[in-house]
Amino acid sequence: MRAVIQRVLNASVAINGRTAGEIGHGILVLLGVGKEDTENDMEKLVSKLVKLRIFEDENGKINKSITDVRGSILVVSQFTLYWNCKKGNRPSFENAMPPQEAEEMYLKFVDRIKETGIPYATGEFGADMKVSLTNDGPVTVWLDTKENL
Repeated sequence: MRAVIQRVLNASVAINGRTAGEIGHGILVLLGVGKEDTENDMEKLVSKLVKLRIFEDENGKINKSITDVRGSILVVSQFTLYWNCKKGNRPSFENAMPPQEAEEMYLKFVDRIKETGIPYATGEFGADMKVSLTNDGPVTVWLDTKENL
């Protein structure tokens, strides 16, 4: 699984002009599911996400996690994180998990976030979404369960 994580002051996702999900201070997670991802990858990513120290402490050091700052998480599906652009100029979908399986994995990921007790919101899998955010920092982290977890 791949995730682009952005520390935000606020973030929201709209679908057909209506707000589907929004948070205040916290993190926006753009989540991609690859064809070889397993539930073990999902567990590793959730575990890392809730412990990741990307928020400043009282001394201005990046030393606190989402739970430490009592922030929220907005999860948005982003299959394009698995596009492959090595051949030509048109991205290939070959590394992304097929949509039905990817949606199941995405929903399991959201359920695991819910189980942590951290306030959360989501977009809608497969929808044409408009994401708005106010970066905090900006701080952006890229996580890949096959490469850097």
